[in-house]
Amino acid sequence: MALFGALLRVAICKALLFFSVCFAADRVVNYELEYKYITASPLGVPQQVIAVNGKFPGPVINVTTNEYVVVNVRNKLDEDLLVTWPGLHMLQTSWQDGVLGTNCPIPSKWNWTYEFQVKDQIGSFFYFPSLKMQRASGGFGSFIITNRPVISLPFGFPDGDIVIFIGDWYTRNHTALRDGLDNGKKLGMPDGVLINGKGPYRYNSSLVPDGIDYETINVNPGKTYRVRVHNVGVSTSLNFRIQNHNLLLVETEGTYTSQQNFSSLDIHVGQSYTFLVTMDQNASTDYYIVASARFVNESVLHKVTGVAVLHYSNSKGKATGPLPDPPNDVYDKSYSMNQALSIRQNVSASGARPNPQGSFRYGSVNVTDVYILRSTRPVVIDGDLRATYNGLSFDHPKTPIRLADLFHVPREYKLDFPNNPVDRPPRKDKSIINGAYKGFIEIILQNNDTNVQSFHMDGYSFFVVGMGYGEWTENSRGSYNRWDAISRCTTQVFAGGWTAILAYLDNVGVWNLRTENLDRWYLGQETYIRITNPEETGNKTEDPAPDNVLYCGALAYKQKAQKTSSATTLQGSSQPYLSLPLLFFAILYIL
Repeated sequence: MALFGALLRVAICKALLFFSVCFAADRVVNYELEYKYITASPLGVPQQVIAVNGKFPGPVINVTTNEYVVVNVRNKLDEDLLVTWPGLHMLQTSWQDGVLGTNCPIPSKWNWTYEFQVKDQIGSFFYFPSLKMQRASGGFGSFIITNRPVISLPFGFPDGDIVIFIGDWYTRNHTALRDGLDNGKKLGMPDGVLINGKGPYRYNSSLVPDGIDYETINVNPGKTYRVRVHNVGVSTSLNFRIQNHNLLLVETEGTYTSQQNFSSLDIHVGQSYTFLVTMDQNASTDYYIVASARFVNESVLHKVTGVAVLHYSNSKGKATGPLPDPPNDVYDKSYSMNQALSIRQNVSASGARPNPQGSFRYGSVNVTDVYILRSTRPVVIDGDLRATYNGLSFDHPKTPIRLADLFHVPREYKLDFPNNPVDRPPRKDKSIINGAYKGFIEIILQNNDTNVQSFHMDGYSFFVVGMGYGEWTENSRGSYNRWDAISRCTTQVFAGGWTAILAYLDNVGVWNLRTENLDRWYLGQETYIRITNPEETGNKTEDPAPDNVLYCGALAYKQKAQKTSSATTLQGSSQPYLSLPLLFFAILYIL
Protein backbone atom coordinates (compact mmCIF):
# COMPACT_ATOMS: atom_id res chain seq x y z
CA MET A 1 0.00 0.00 0.00
CA ALA A 2 2.88 2.33 0.80
CA LEU A 3 4.36 1.59 -2.63
CA PHE A 4 1.02 2.36 -4.28
CA GLY A 5 0.81 5.66 -2.42
CA ALA A 6 4.33 6.62 -3.50
CA LEU A 7 3.58 5.76 -7.14
CA LEU A 8 0.32 7.74 -6.96
CA ARG A 9 2.13 10.82 -5.64
CA VAL A 10 4.70 10.55 -8.45
CA ALA A 11 1.92 10.29 -11.00
CA ILE A 12 0.14 13.29 -9.52
CA CYS A 13 3.34 15.35 -9.61
CA LYS A 14 3.85 14.47 -13.27
CA ALA A 15 0.23 15.38 -14.04
CA LEU A 16 0.57 18.71 -12.22
CA LEU A 17 3.76 19.45 -14.11
CA PHE A 18 2.06 18.55 -17.40
CA PHE A 19 -0.89 20.86 -16.83
CA SER A 20 1.26 23.73 -15.54
CA VAL A 21 3.53 23.53 -18.59
CA CYS A 22 0.87 22.95 -21.23
CA PHE A 23 -1.68 25.47 -20.00
CA ALA A 24 0.44 28.14 -18.33
CA ALA A 25 -0.32 30.65 -21.12
CA ASP A 26 -4.03 29.86 -21.45
CA ARG A 27 -5.35 31.55 -18.34
CA VAL A 28 -8.83 32.82 -17.63
CA VAL A 29 -9.12 36.52 -16.78
CA ASN A 30 -12.38 37.78 -15.26
CA TYR A 31 -13.76 41.30 -15.38
CA GLU A 32 -16.95 42.93 -14.19
CA LEU A 33 -18.22 46.00 -16.06
CA GLU A 34 -21.18 47.89 -14.68
CA TYR A 35 -22.73 50.47 -17.02
CA LYS A 36 -24.70 53.31 -15.45
CA TYR A 37 -25.25 57.05 -15.75
CA ILE A 38 -23.42 59.61 -13.69
CA THR A 39 -23.42 63.39 -13.80
CA ALA A 40 -20.20 65.05 -14.95
CA SER A 41 -19.16 68.45 -16.32
CA PRO A 42 -16.24 67.81 -18.67
CA LEU A 43 -16.81 71.12 -20.49
CA GLY A 44 -18.15 73.00 -17.48
CA VAL A 45 -21.79 72.10 -18.20
CA PRO A 46 -23.41 69.38 -16.03
CA GLN A 47 -24.59 66.50 -18.18
CA GLN A 48 -25.39 62.81 -18.08
CA VAL A 49 -22.48 60.56 -19.12
CA ILE A 50 -22.13 56.79 -19.24
CA ALA A 51 -19.68 55.49 -16.65
CA VAL A 52 -18.19 52.01 -16.36
CA ASN A 53 -17.67 50.86 -12.77
CA GLY A 54 -18.29 54.46 -11.79
CA LYS A 55 -15.46 55.74 -13.97
CA PHE A 56 -15.39 57.92 -17.07
CA PRO A 57 -13.53 56.71 -19.09
CA GLY A 58 -13.98 53.11 -17.97
CA PRO A 59 -11.34 50.79 -16.48
CA VAL A 60 -8.50 49.22 -18.44
CA ILE A 61 -8.86 45.57 -19.38
CA ASN A 62 -5.31 44.19 -19.49
CA VAL A 63 -4.77 40.65 -20.74
CA THR A 64 -2.03 38.55 -22.33
CA THR A 65 -1.97 36.84 -25.72
CA ASN A 66 -4.05 33.63 -25.81
CA GLU A 67 -5.78 34.24 -22.49
CA TYR A 68 -9.47 33.48 -22.12
CA VAL A 69 -11.44 36.57 -21.19
CA VAL A 70 -14.70 36.52 -19.26
CA VAL A 71 -16.47 39.87 -18.97
CA ASN A 72 -19.76 40.13 -17.11
CA VAL A 73 -21.58 43.26 -18.25
CA ARG A 74 -24.28 44.69 -15.99
CA ASN A 75 -26.66 47.07 -17.73
CA LYS A 76 -27.93 49.72 -15.33
CA LEU A 77 -28.83 52.14 -18.11
CA ASP A 78 -32.46 52.84 -18.98
CA GLU A 79 -32.09 51.31 -22.46
CA ASP A 80 -30.65 48.28 -24.21
CA LEU A 81 -26.88 47.79 -24.27
CA LEU A 82 -24.24 45.88 -26.20
CA VAL A 83 -20.49 46.17 -25.68
CA THR A 84 -18.26 45.65 -28.70
CA TRP A 85 -14.52 45.03 -28.93
CA PRO A 86 -13.19 46.51 -32.20
CA GLY A 87 -9.95 44.94 -33.35
CA LEU A 88 -10.38 41.73 -31.35
CA HIS A 89 -10.73 38.94 -33.88
CA MET A 90 -13.11 36.81 -31.80
CA LEU A 91 -11.85 33.77 -33.69
CA GLN A 92 -14.69 31.44 -34.61
CA THR A 93 -17.12 33.21 -32.30
CA SER A 94 -18.93 36.21 -33.77
CA TRP A 95 -21.50 35.38 -31.07
CA GLN A 96 -19.35 37.54 -28.75
CA ASP A 97 -18.85 40.52 -31.08
CA GLY A 98 -21.39 42.80 -29.43
CA VAL A 99 -23.14 44.43 -32.39
CA LEU A 100 -26.82 44.29 -33.31
CA GLY A 101 -26.41 42.00 -36.33
CA THR A 102 -24.78 39.27 -34.23
CA ASN A 103 -26.22 39.73 -30.72
CA CYS A 104 -29.58 40.42 -29.17
CA PRO A 105 -29.19 43.46 -26.90
CA ILE A 106 -28.82 43.21 -23.13
CA PRO A 107 -32.06 44.65 -21.71
CA SER A 108 -32.01 47.33 -19.05
CA LYS A 109 -31.35 45.92 -15.55
CA TRP A 110 -30.00 42.65 -17.03
CA ASN A 111 -26.46 41.34 -17.21
CA TRP A 112 -24.75 39.20 -19.81
CA THR A 113 -21.35 37.51 -19.85
CA TYR A 114 -18.99 37.67 -22.81
CA GLU A 115 -16.48 34.82 -23.12
CA PHE A 116 -13.72 34.78 -25.74
CA GLN A 117 -10.05 34.09 -26.29
CA VAL A 118 -7.56 36.74 -27.46
CA LYS A 119 -5.90 34.19 -29.71
CA ASP A 120 -2.67 35.21 -31.44
CA GLN A 121 -3.12 38.95 -30.86
CA ILE A 122 -1.21 41.80 -29.24
CA GLY A 123 -1.77 45.52 -29.16
CA SER A 124 -3.81 48.54 -28.11
CA PHE A 125 -7.59 48.46 -28.50
CA PHE A 126 -10.67 49.77 -26.71
CA TYR A 127 -14.21 48.65 -25.93
CA PHE A 128 -17.39 50.71 -26.14
CA PRO A 129 -21.22 50.48 -26.26
CA SER A 130 -22.34 49.90 -29.83
CA LEU A 131 -26.04 50.80 -29.74
CA LYS A 132 -27.92 54.03 -30.38
CA MET A 133 -24.89 56.36 -30.40
CA GLN A 134 -24.17 55.58 -26.73
CA ARG A 135 -20.43 56.06 -27.25
CA ALA A 136 -21.17 59.78 -27.67
CA SER A 137 -21.92 59.76 -23.92
CA GLY A 138 -18.97 57.60 -22.86
CA GLY A 139 -18.93 53.94 -21.86
CA PHE A 140 -15.52 53.28 -23.40
CA GLY A 141 -12.34 51.89 -21.90
CA SER A 142 -8.95 50.57 -22.96
CA PHE A 143 -8.36 46.93 -23.91
CA ILE A 144 -4.66 46.02 -23.89
CA ILE A 145 -3.25 42.70 -25.07
CA THR A 146 0.29 42.23 -23.80
CA ASN A 147 2.68 39.91 -25.60
CA ARG A 148 3.79 36.65 -23.98
CA PRO A 149 7.23 36.72 -22.32
CA VAL A 150 8.58 34.25 -24.91
CA ILE A 151 8.03 36.84 -27.68
CA SER A 152 10.49 39.74 -27.64
CA LEU A 153 9.30 43.30 -28.14
CA PRO A 154 10.76 45.07 -31.20
CA PHE A 155 11.81 47.90 -28.86
CA GLY A 156 13.20 48.32 -25.37
CA PHE A 157 10.80 47.57 -22.56
CA PRO A 158 9.19 50.89 -21.56
CA ASP A 159 9.38 52.34 -18.06
CA GLY A 160 5.63 52.78 -17.86
CA ASP A 161 2.31 52.65 -19.70
CA ILE A 162 0.02 55.63 -20.36
CA VAL A 163 -3.46 55.44 -21.92
CA ILE A 164 -4.91 58.56 -23.53
CA PHE A 165 -8.45 58.86 -24.90
CA ILE A 166 -9.13 61.76 -27.25
CA GLY A 167 -12.42 62.62 -28.87
CA ASP A 168 -14.80 65.35 -29.90
CA TRP A 169 -17.60 65.97 -27.40
CA TYR A 170 -21.08 67.45 -27.24
CA THR A 171 -22.74 68.89 -24.16
CA ARG A 172 -25.91 67.21 -25.43
CA ASN A 173 -25.96 63.52 -24.56
CA HIS A 174 -26.42 60.68 -27.02
CA THR A 175 -30.22 60.63 -26.76
CA ALA A 176 -30.45 64.29 -27.76
CA LEU A 177 -27.96 63.79 -30.60
CA ARG A 178 -29.85 60.86 -32.08
CA ASP A 179 -33.19 62.67 -31.65
CA GLY A 180 -31.74 65.44 -33.79
CA LEU A 181 -30.69 62.97 -36.47
CA ASP A 182 -34.11 61.33 -36.33
CA ASN A 183 -35.59 64.74 -37.06
CA GLY A 184 -33.35 65.24 -40.08
CA LYS A 185 -30.84 67.59 -38.44
CA LYS A 186 -27.06 67.48 -38.61
CA LEU A 187 -25.00 67.10 -35.45
CA GLY A 188 -23.32 70.44 -35.94
CA MET A 189 -19.92 71.50 -34.60
CA PRO A 190 -18.78 69.68 -31.43
CA ASP A 191 -18.69 71.69 -28.22
CA GLY A 192 -15.12 70.66 -27.50
CA VAL A 193 -12.51 67.89 -27.38
CA LEU A 194 -11.91 65.78 -24.28
CA ILE A 195 -8.68 64.14 -23.19
CA ASN A 196 -9.31 61.23 -20.81
CA GLY A 197 -12.82 62.49 -20.21
CA LYS A 198 -11.74 65.98 -19.18
CA GLY A 199 -11.92 69.38 -20.79
CA PRO A 200 -9.07 71.68 -21.87
CA TYR A 201 -6.36 73.13 -19.65
CA ARG A 202 -6.76 76.91 -19.50
CA TYR A 203 -3.94 77.74 -21.87
CA ASN A 204 -5.72 80.94 -22.93
CA SER A 205 -7.99 82.80 -20.50
CA SER A 206 -10.07 84.32 -23.30
CA LEU A 207 -10.71 80.99 -25.05
CA VAL A 208 -11.06 78.57 -22.13
CA PRO A 209 -13.37 79.41 -19.21
CA ASP A 210 -12.18 79.04 -15.66
CA GLY A 211 -13.13 76.05 -13.50
CA ILE A 212 -12.81 73.23 -16.05
CA ASP A 213 -11.11 70.08 -14.78
CA TYR A 214 -8.25 69.02 -17.05
CA GLU A 215 -6.06 65.93 -17.32
CA THR A 216 -2.50 65.84 -15.98
CA ILE A 217 -0.11 63.06 -17.01
CA ASN A 218 2.66 62.62 -14.44
CA VAL A 219 6.05 61.38 -15.65
CA ASN A 220 9.64 61.11 -14.46
CA PRO A 221 12.54 62.74 -16.33
CA GLY A 222 14.69 60.47 -18.48
CA LYS A 223 12.09 57.69 -18.59
CA THR A 224 10.49 56.26 -21.74
CA TYR A 225 6.75 55.57 -21.68
CA ARG A 226 4.52 53.54 -23.95
CA VAL A 227 1.67 55.92 -24.77
CA ARG A 228 -1.51 54.35 -26.17
CA VAL A 229 -3.82 56.89 -27.86
CA HIS A 230 -7.41 56.16 -28.94
CA ASN A 231 -9.78 58.47 -30.82
CA VAL A 232 -13.15 57.52 -29.29
CA GLY A 233 -14.99 60.59 -30.57
CA VAL A 234 -18.18 61.00 -32.54
CA SER A 235 -17.04 62.12 -35.98
CA THR A 236 -13.97 64.39 -35.87
CA SER A 237 -10.42 63.55 -36.98
CA LEU A 238 -7.88 64.89 -34.47
CA ASN A 239 -4.22 65.80 -34.64
CA PHE A 240 -2.32 64.56 -31.59
CA ARG A 241 0.94 66.10 -30.36
CA ILE A 242 3.00 66.61 -27.21
CA GLN A 243 4.87 69.89 -27.00
CA ASN A 244 8.62 69.52 -27.69
CA HIS A 245 8.47 65.70 -27.57
CA ASN A 246 8.90 63.17 -30.38
CA LEU A 247 6.29 60.48 -30.87
CA LEU A 248 8.03 57.25 -31.90
CA LEU A 249 5.30 55.18 -33.53
CA VAL A 250 5.67 51.45 -32.73
CA GLU A 251 2.24 49.82 -33.04
CA THR A 252 -1.27 50.34 -34.32
CA GLU A 253 -4.30 48.14 -33.69
CA GLY A 254 -2.36 44.94 -33.18
CA THR A 255 0.49 45.36 -35.67
CA TYR A 256 4.01 46.54 -34.93
CA THR A 257 4.95 49.35 -37.30
CA SER A 258 8.19 50.38 -38.90
CA GLN A 259 9.44 52.81 -36.29
CA GLN A 260 9.48 56.48 -37.17
CA ASN A 261 9.26 59.73 -35.27
CA PHE A 262 6.37 62.14 -35.64
CA SER A 263 6.00 65.62 -34.19
CA SER A 264 2.25 65.11 -34.56
CA LEU A 265 -0.07 62.49 -36.05
CA ASP A 266 -3.61 62.61 -37.40
CA ILE A 267 -5.75 60.06 -35.56
CA HIS A 268 -9.15 59.43 -37.07
CA VAL A 269 -12.34 58.29 -35.38
CA GLY A 270 -12.01 54.77 -34.00
CA GLN A 271 -8.26 54.50 -34.55
CA SER A 272 -5.61 53.51 -31.98
CA TYR A 273 -1.85 54.18 -32.02
CA THR A 274 0.99 53.33 -29.65
CA PHE A 275 4.04 55.58 -29.28
CA LEU A 276 7.22 55.52 -27.26
CA VAL A 277 7.81 58.95 -25.73
CA THR A 278 11.04 59.73 -23.91
CA MET A 279 10.95 62.46 -21.28
CA ASP A 280 14.13 64.14 -22.46
CA GLN A 281 13.23 67.82 -22.08
CA ASN A 282 14.24 70.20 -19.31
CA ALA A 283 11.73 70.63 -16.51
CA SER A 284 11.57 74.40 -16.45
CA THR A 285 7.81 74.11 -17.10
CA ASP A 286 5.10 71.55 -17.79
CA TYR A 287 4.27 70.73 -21.41
CA TYR A 288 1.05 70.76 -23.43
CA ILE A 289 -0.62 67.60 -24.73
CA VAL A 290 -2.90 68.65 -27.59
CA ALA A 291 -5.66 67.05 -29.65
CA SER A 292 -7.07 69.50 -32.18
CA ALA A 293 -9.69 69.09 -34.88
CA ARG A 294 -8.63 68.49 -38.48
CA PHE A 295 -10.44 69.49 -41.65
CA VAL A 296 -12.65 72.09 -39.96
CA ASN A 297 -13.01 75.83 -40.43
CA GLU A 298 -10.02 77.56 -38.84
CA SER A 299 -12.29 80.16 -37.24
CA VAL A 300 -13.70 77.51 -34.88
CA LEU A 301 -10.50 75.52 -34.40
CA HIS A 302 -9.93 76.70 -30.82
CA LYS A 303 -13.40 75.42 -29.87
CA VAL A 304 -12.53 71.87 -30.89
CA THR A 305 -9.11 71.66 -29.26
CA GLY A 306 -8.37 69.47 -26.25
CA VAL A 307 -5.42 70.34 -24.01
CA ALA A 308 -3.90 68.29 -21.19
CA VAL A 309 -0.69 68.74 -19.23
CA LEU A 310 2.48 66.62 -19.22
CA HIS A 311 3.99 67.12 -15.78
CA TYR A 312 7.58 66.15 -15.00
CA SER A 313 8.11 65.17 -11.37
CA ASN A 314 10.77 67.90 -11.09
CA SER A 315 8.85 70.55 -13.06
CA LYS A 316 9.44 74.11 -11.95
CA GLY A 317 6.29 75.72 -13.33
CA LYS A 318 3.02 75.49 -15.22
CA ALA A 319 2.73 75.24 -18.99
CA THR A 320 2.38 78.68 -20.53
CA GLY A 321 2.40 80.34 -23.92
CA PRO A 322 0.86 79.29 -27.24
CA LEU A 323 0.03 75.69 -28.08
CA PRO A 324 2.35 73.78 -30.42
CA ASP A 325 1.27 74.38 -34.01
CA PRO A 326 -0.92 71.90 -35.87
CA PRO A 327 0.10 70.85 -39.40
CA ASN A 328 0.14 73.85 -41.71
CA ASP A 329 -1.53 72.17 -44.68
CA VAL A 330 -4.65 74.21 -45.39
CA TYR A 331 -3.73 74.25 -49.08
CA ASP A 332 -2.09 70.82 -49.18
CA LYS A 333 -4.71 68.10 -48.82
CA SER A 334 -2.13 65.42 -49.61
CA TYR A 335 -0.21 65.99 -46.34
CA SER A 336 -2.43 63.85 -44.12
CA MET A 337 -2.78 61.14 -46.75
CA ASN A 338 0.99 60.91 -47.27
CA GLN A 339 1.43 60.68 -43.51
CA ALA A 340 -1.03 57.75 -43.43
CA LEU A 341 0.71 55.99 -46.30
CA SER A 342 4.06 56.31 -44.53
CA ILE A 343 2.81 54.06 -41.70
CA ARG A 344 4.01 50.59 -42.65
CA GLN A 345 4.27 47.18 -41.15
CA ASN A 346 7.46 46.02 -39.43
CA VAL A 347 7.77 42.84 -41.50
CA SER A 348 10.67 41.40 -39.50
CA ALA A 349 9.15 41.84 -36.01
CA SER A 350 7.32 39.02 -34.27
CA GLY A 351 3.80 39.92 -33.21
CA ALA A 352 1.81 37.48 -31.12
CA ARG A 353 3.67 34.50 -32.60
CA PRO A 354 7.39 33.80 -33.14
CA ASN A 355 7.16 34.05 -36.93
CA PRO A 356 7.69 37.53 -38.42
CA GLN A 357 4.63 39.66 -39.18
CA GLY A 358 5.62 39.74 -42.84
CA SER A 359 5.41 35.94 -43.21
CA PHE A 360 2.01 36.22 -44.92
CA ARG A 361 2.87 37.37 -48.44
CA TYR A 362 -0.42 39.11 -49.07
CA GLY A 363 0.87 40.80 -52.21
CA SER A 364 1.17 37.50 -54.05
CA VAL A 365 -2.24 36.10 -53.11
CA ASN A 366 -4.86 36.05 -55.86
CA VAL A 367 -7.93 38.18 -55.16
CA THR A 368 -11.13 36.11 -55.31
CA ASP A 369 -13.74 38.86 -54.90
CA VAL A 370 -13.93 42.64 -55.28
CA TYR A 371 -16.38 45.07 -53.69
CA ILE A 372 -16.58 48.81 -54.17
CA LEU A 373 -18.39 50.47 -51.26
CA ARG A 374 -19.40 54.00 -52.16
CA SER A 375 -20.59 56.42 -49.49
CA THR A 376 -22.36 59.69 -50.26
CA ARG A 377 -23.94 62.47 -48.23
CA PRO A 378 -26.98 61.39 -46.21
CA VAL A 379 -30.27 61.39 -48.10
CA VAL A 380 -33.94 61.17 -47.19
CA ILE A 381 -35.37 57.66 -47.64
CA ASP A 382 -39.04 57.02 -46.84
CA GLY A 383 -39.12 60.26 -44.88
CA ASP A 384 -36.04 59.48 -42.78
CA LEU A 385 -32.51 60.87 -43.02
CA ARG A 386 -30.27 57.90 -43.90
CA ALA A 387 -26.66 57.14 -44.87
CA THR A 388 -25.72 54.47 -47.38
CA TYR A 389 -23.15 52.16 -48.94
CA ASN A 390 -23.88 51.63 -52.66
CA GLY A 391 -27.26 53.27 -52.21
CA LEU A 392 -28.33 50.80 -49.48
CA SER A 393 -29.01 51.94 -45.93
CA PHE A 394 -28.83 48.95 -43.62
CA ASP A 395 -32.10 47.98 -41.95
CA HIS A 396 -31.30 45.72 -39.01
CA PRO A 397 -33.05 42.36 -38.94
CA LYS A 398 -35.16 41.72 -35.86
CA THR A 399 -33.31 38.43 -35.33
CA PRO A 400 -29.48 38.49 -35.39
CA ILE A 401 -28.13 36.96 -38.57
CA ARG A 402 -26.30 33.88 -37.25
CA LEU A 403 -29.13 33.17 -34.82
CA ALA A 404 -31.56 33.28 -37.74
CA ASP A 405 -29.33 30.77 -39.56
CA LEU A 406 -29.21 28.44 -36.57
CA PHE A 407 -32.99 28.32 -36.14
CA HIS A 408 -33.85 28.62 -39.85
CA VAL A 409 -35.71 31.91 -39.49
CA PRO A 410 -36.62 33.00 -43.03
CA ARG A 411 -36.38 36.42 -44.67
CA GLU A 412 -34.35 38.13 -41.94
CA TYR A 413 -31.60 39.19 -44.38
CA LYS A 414 -30.51 38.84 -48.00
CA LEU A 415 -27.17 37.67 -49.42
CA ASP A 416 -27.24 40.03 -52.40
CA PHE A 417 -25.18 43.07 -51.48
CA PRO A 418 -24.00 44.59 -54.79
CA ASN A 419 -20.31 44.42 -55.70
CA ASN A 420 -20.53 47.91 -57.22
CA PRO A 421 -22.60 51.05 -56.77
CA VAL A 422 -25.98 50.62 -58.50
CA ASP A 423 -27.74 53.32 -60.47
CA ARG A 424 -31.08 53.31 -58.67
CA PRO A 425 -32.83 55.34 -55.97
CA PRO A 426 -31.36 54.75 -52.49
CA ARG A 427 -33.37 52.49 -50.21
CA LYS A 428 -33.38 50.74 -46.85
CA ASP A 429 -32.35 47.10 -47.15
CA LYS A 430 -31.21 44.01 -45.22
CA SER A 431 -28.66 43.06 -47.83
CA ILE A 432 -25.30 41.66 -46.65
CA ILE A 433 -22.15 40.31 -48.34
CA ASN A 434 -21.81 36.59 -48.96
CA GLY A 435 -18.09 36.02 -48.23
CA ALA A 436 -16.25 32.95 -49.48
CA TYR A 437 -14.47 31.04 -46.71
CA LYS A 438 -10.69 31.38 -47.17
CA GLY A 439 -11.27 33.79 -50.02
CA PHE A 440 -9.12 36.88 -50.46
CA ILE A 441 -11.31 39.95 -50.78
CA GLU A 442 -10.47 43.40 -52.11
CA ILE A 443 -12.65 46.24 -50.83
CA ILE A 444 -12.43 49.72 -52.32
CA LEU A 445 -13.93 52.39 -50.08
CA GLN A 446 -15.04 55.32 -52.22
CA ASN A 447 -15.91 58.36 -50.10
CA ASN A 448 -18.09 60.79 -52.06
CA ASP A 449 -19.24 62.39 -48.81
CA THR A 450 -17.89 65.73 -47.59
CA ASN A 451 -16.30 64.42 -44.36
CA VAL A 452 -13.35 62.16 -43.64
CA GLN A 453 -14.74 58.76 -42.69
CA SER A 454 -13.29 55.85 -40.76
CA PHE A 455 -14.08 52.36 -42.03
CA HIS A 456 -14.01 49.42 -39.64
CA MET A 457 -14.29 45.66 -40.14
CA ASP A 458 -15.07 43.41 -37.18
CA GLY A 459 -13.40 40.00 -36.85
CA TYR A 460 -10.40 40.87 -39.00
CA SER A 461 -7.31 42.92 -39.58
CA PHE A 462 -6.93 44.04 -43.19
CA PHE A 463 -4.05 45.37 -45.26
CA VAL A 464 -4.38 49.05 -46.21
CA VAL A 465 -2.75 48.82 -49.64
CA GLY A 466 -3.65 52.14 -51.20
CA MET A 467 -5.23 55.60 -50.92
CA GLY A 468 -5.87 58.37 -53.37
CA TYR A 469 -8.08 61.30 -54.29
CA GLY A 470 -10.73 61.18 -57.00
CA GLU A 471 -12.52 58.09 -58.28
CA TRP A 472 -10.83 54.70 -57.95
CA THR A 473 -10.19 52.93 -61.25
CA GLU A 474 -8.61 49.64 -62.26
CA ASN A 475 -5.40 51.57 -62.91
CA SER A 476 -5.28 52.59 -59.24
CA ARG A 477 -4.01 49.10 -58.40
CA GLY A 478 -0.68 50.14 -59.86
CA SER A 479 -0.08 52.27 -56.75
CA TYR A 480 -0.82 49.50 -54.25
CA ASN A 481 1.74 48.61 -51.59
CA ARG A 482 2.12 44.84 -51.98
CA TRP A 483 4.96 44.33 -49.51
CA ASP A 484 4.66 46.08 -46.13
CA ALA A 485 1.21 47.72 -45.99
CA ILE A 486 -0.03 48.23 -42.47
CA SER A 487 -2.46 45.64 -41.15
CA ARG A 488 -5.17 47.13 -38.95
CA CYS A 489 -8.94 47.13 -38.34
CA THR A 490 -9.88 50.81 -38.87
CA THR A 491 -8.75 53.02 -41.75
CA GLN A 492 -9.47 56.56 -42.84
CA VAL A 493 -11.12 57.37 -46.16
CA PHE A 494 -10.58 60.99 -47.11
CA ALA A 495 -13.45 63.08 -48.46
CA GLY A 496 -13.45 62.90 -52.24
CA GLY A 497 -11.02 59.99 -52.16
CA TRP A 498 -10.67 56.22 -51.90
CA THR A 499 -8.91 53.64 -49.75
CA ALA A 500 -8.25 50.05 -50.82
CA ILE A 501 -7.94 47.13 -48.40
CA LEU A 502 -7.27 43.39 -48.70
CA ALA A 503 -8.48 40.75 -46.24
CA TYR A 504 -8.11 36.96 -46.01
CA LEU A 505 -11.50 35.56 -45.01
CA ASP A 506 -10.48 32.72 -42.69
CA ASN A 507 -12.64 33.65 -39.69
CA VAL A 508 -16.06 32.01 -39.92
CA GLY A 509 -18.99 34.04 -38.63
CA VAL A 510 -20.97 37.18 -39.35
CA TRP A 511 -18.93 40.38 -39.14
CA ASN A 512 -19.90 44.03 -39.19
CA LEU A 513 -18.53 46.44 -41.83
CA ARG A 514 -19.26 50.06 -40.90
CA THR A 515 -18.21 53.64 -40.71
CA GLU A 516 -17.00 54.52 -37.20
CA ASN A 517 -18.39 58.05 -37.52
CA LEU A 518 -21.30 57.69 -35.13
CA ASP A 519 -23.78 59.85 -37.04
CA ARG A 520 -23.29 57.98 -40.32
CA TRP A 521 -23.30 54.60 -38.55
CA TYR A 522 -26.54 55.44 -36.74
CA LEU A 523 -28.09 56.49 -40.04
CA GLY A 524 -27.40 53.09 -41.61
CA GLN A 525 -23.96 53.24 -43.23
CA GLU A 526 -23.01 49.65 -42.53
CA THR A 527 -23.52 46.08 -43.66
CA TYR A 528 -22.30 42.62 -42.66
CA ILE A 529 -20.24 39.92 -44.29
CA ARG A 530 -21.35 36.34 -43.68
CA ILE A 531 -18.64 33.69 -43.93
CA THR A 532 -19.52 30.02 -43.57
CA ASN A 533 -17.45 26.88 -44.06
CA PRO A 534 -19.36 24.55 -46.41
CA GLU A 535 -17.33 21.61 -45.11
CA GLU A 536 -17.93 22.38 -41.44
CA THR A 537 -18.30 19.33 -39.19
CA GLY A 538 -18.36 19.35 -35.42
CA ASN A 539 -17.80 23.09 -34.84
CA LYS A 540 -14.17 22.95 -35.94
CA THR A 541 -14.19 26.37 -37.60
CA GLU A 542 -17.07 28.05 -35.75
CA ASP A 543 -18.07 27.78 -32.12
CA PRO A 544 -21.67 26.87 -31.31
CA ALA A 545 -24.02 29.47 -29.89
CA PRO A 546 -23.10 30.07 -26.23
CA ASP A 547 -25.27 28.56 -23.51
CA ASN A 548 -26.27 32.04 -22.34
CA VAL A 549 -27.27 33.31 -25.80
CA LEU A 550 -30.01 35.96 -25.71
CA TYR A 551 -33.07 35.59 -27.93
CA CYS A 552 -35.06 38.34 -29.62
CA GLY A 553 -37.04 39.02 -32.78
CA ALA A 554 -38.67 35.89 -34.17
CA LEU A 555 -37.05 33.87 -31.37
CA ALA A 556 -38.10 36.09 -28.46
CA TYR A 557 -40.43 33.35 -27.24
CA LYS A 558 -37.35 31.27 -26.32
CA GLN A 559 -35.94 33.86 -23.95
CA LYS A 560 -36.40 33.07 -20.27
CA ALA A 561 -36.55 35.67 -17.56
CA GLN A 562 -33.15 36.34 -16.11
CA LYS A 563 -32.42 34.93 -12.69
CA THR A 564 -30.71 37.18 -10.23
CA SER A 565 -27.47 35.94 -8.72
CA SER A 566 -25.49 37.00 -5.69
CA ALA A 567 -22.28 35.68 -7.23
CA THR A 568 -19.74 38.34 -8.15
CA THR A 569 -16.55 38.28 -10.16
CA LEU A 570 -13.39 39.99 -9.03
CA GLN A 571 -12.38 42.64 -11.55
CA GLY A 572 -9.14 41.66 -13.23
CA SER A 573 -8.76 38.39 -11.32
CA SER A 574 -7.14 35.50 -13.15
CA GLN A 575 -6.80 31.79 -12.70
CA PRO A 576 -5.13 28.96 -14.61
CA TYR A 577 -7.19 27.45 -17.39
CA LEU A 578 -8.31 23.89 -16.51
CA SER A 579 -7.92 24.72 -12.84
CA LEU A 580 -10.56 22.16 -11.79
CA PRO A 581 -8.46 19.15 -12.84
CA LEU A 582 -5.53 20.64 -10.98
CA LEU A 583 -7.67 21.07 -7.88
CA PHE A 584 -8.86 17.48 -8.17
CA PHE A 585 -5.31 16.17 -8.30
CA ALA A 586 -4.32 18.34 -5.36
CA ILE A 587 -7.15 16.93 -3.24
CA LEU A 588 -6.07 13.41 -4.14
CA TYR A 589 -2.55 14.26 -3.07
CA ILE A 590 -3.73 15.53 0.32
CA LEU A 591 -5.80 12.40 0.84
